[in-house]
Amino acid sequence: MKATLHKNLASPDETRMFEKGRVDLVRLDGDVVGRFMLEPGWHWEEHVKPMVGTDWCEVEHYQVVQSGRLHVKESDGAEFEIGPGEVAHVAPGHDAWVVGDEPFVAIDWGEAGKYAKR
Repeated sequence: MKATLHKNLASPDETRMFEKGRVDLVRLDGDVVGRFMLEPGWHWEEHVKPMVGTDWCEVEHYQVVQSGRLHVKESDGAEFEIGPGEVAHVAPGHDAWVVGDEPFVAIDWGEAGKYAKR
């Protein structure tokens, strides 16, 4: 029988920093959970795209939003916003930016381990 695993995002296994944002990552038996903290003015196209070199964010996200708002534009042209208390699936092939003057904070259990990887 496997032991129960638990970790605290306040003591992440890894932190990836980028302009106007960061993601704290914890690993649980091969799975990765991330806490995204994005400042007002953060835009994937401006602050992460140059690091990863793709036209769109190609990471799949399953997120629950803790605070702030994020506008998402998918490569097919669809757009939506997510905010506090909402749970979202964001498919690969998107751009995103923080809306308003409150930081965006979300817990992500999709492919967070692949995010902002140089």
